[in-house]
Amino acid sequence: MSSALKGRIVVATHNAGKLAEMRELLNHYGVDAVSAGELGLPEPEETGTTFLENSRLKALAAAIGSGAPALADDSGLCVDALGGAPGIYSARWAGETRDFAVARAAVREALRQADAKPPFRAHFICVLTLARPDGTMESFEGRVDGELVFPERGSLVFGYDPIFLADGQAKTFGEMTLEEKQAIPPDGSPALSHRARAFQAFAAARLSTS
Repeated sequence: MSSALKGRIVVATHNAGKLAEMRELLNHYGVDAVSAGELGLPEPEETGTTFLENSRLKALAAAIGSGAPALADDSGLCVDALGGAPGIYSARWAGETRDFAVARAAVREALRQADAKPPFRAHFICVLTLARPDGTMESFEGRVDGELVFPERGSLVFGYDPIFLADGQAKTFGEMTLEEKQAIPPDGSPALSHRARAFQAFAAARLSTS
């Protein structure tokens, strides 16, 4: 088993929004994060067929390229009425420019074409993988269930957040601050977002506040 992680970690992303969320989570443990984009590392082609496979290939590429431990996340929105789509292709639905307004509109149109009726049940999945330059890897998963709401709500726009209402919540993710969405309860109860839940499992295994 690997030892507790300390010092700097490479976050295997070129996505500024995702990097902000990961830094917010890592800062609590005193871990300094630098992104693959900031290091000038190329983005590997996501050839996996599952969140786990894509998370692992991104983490390993960043670890080998940087010579430091790397943390990669692969996450997406899975809509029941769409057979789990967009799923691992969540980012691709946003097109080459990564315009998630396009992706959200595409989800709504797909639901219309499928003649789906509300509530539109959906869930977010996040798989985090920690990779080291020697090739060892560990993965952790988080999931949050909810439903899609239209028209979209919230100005804090990141990905599909403005159309996702988690079970038991009054606000969509797009109406929440980063702190609200990513907060990890001090009593150890489940965090709210899929990324924070995956991070709870990762932190319990590899990080320390001491």
